[in-house]
Amino acid sequence: MHTKEAVAAGESPVRLNLIAAWREATVFTEAERAALELAEQGTRVADAATGVSDEVWARATEHYDEEQLTALVLLVSFMNAVNRLNIIAQQPAGDYQAGQFH
Repeated sequence: MHTKEAVAAGESPVRLNLIAAWREATVFTEAERAALELAEQGTRVADAATGVSDEVWARATEHYDEEQLTALVLLVSFMNAVNRLNIIAQQPAGDYQAGQFH
């Protein structure tokens, strides 16, 4: 759903396809890398004893103010919740058309 909306809004398909390899890709800014790292650690909390590390949080604060960080954390949390709801409800992905819910 969100990749289709992003393409419809003008985001580059190349950048979207490289999100899974964001560490190696050269198409993301330092601010975007900080947000992706925060989102990754915030999503994979079971993989780390401490959740989001102090280093990752510090990198995010270099690029985003308190209001922006709050929005980023809420968006990561929301997307994690929606993904889990879809998994539990066995909701298949892929049928969404850009603009479907507008």
